[in-house]
Amino acid sequence: MRVCLASTSPARLMLLGQFGIRPLTVAPDVDEEAVIAAVEAAEARTLAPDEHVLLLARRKAADVAARLRDDIPEFDGIVIGGDSMFELDGEVLGKPYTPENAAARWRAMRGRTGVLHSGHAVVRIEPGEPPREVHGTAEASVSFVADVTDAEIDAYVATGEPLHVAGAFTVDSLGGAFIERVEGDPSTVVGMSVSTLRRLVRELDVEWTSLWNSSDPSLGLVEGEAP
Repeated sequence: MRVCLASTSPARLMLLGQFGIRPLTVAPDVDEEAVIAAVEAAEARTLAPDEHVLLLARRKAADVAARLRDDIPEFDGIVIGGDSMFELDGEVLGKPYTPENAAARWRAMRGRTGVLHSGHAVVRIEPGEPPREVHGTAEASVSFVADVTDAEIDAYVATGEPLHVAGAFTVDSLGGAFIERVEGDPSTVVGMSVSTLRRLVRELDVEWTSLWNSSDPSLGLVEGEAP
């Protein structure tokens, strides 16, 4: 069973690898801000965090699945799409991008607890058959230590690690030392809930264990920043 990850995120790729899956990787061609803006304008409301991440996960998986069917018609397997965002006191915190934003974010988060929302979409592709898609969300609460100092925050931000991840933190790398507790599937905080993925895969009549030891070369169908 072939597996394609609709992302070039190193964290998601590493996560799947830890669970025995070595997928093909394809960057989705999705303008995330435009997608969200269009849906919110059409519905005249602001999407809740779980709706936000699920919408983007589905669009990413659908985009890559459509291109795989055109470019690799013999592809027989699944496409996995994901998206994450962090919520603190009702405010959605995306990627900070700049050191100033990341440092301010960490000063606001220390000693507090937020929720990491993760959207998942899985598309089953079989030659000669219409694609089938299932989707779901997961969340995990993250509590930050209260005694992280300004000097530690500045040193962490200087590594560049928090600039391009949702919420400005990681749990599986340097940022993990400043996280006191995670409640929920820990892999959710890394980028995807593996237990949620297993459930979705089984809904498509695919056994999770059939994905183990899969190996595919990376195909850069579209180059771009990791979603």
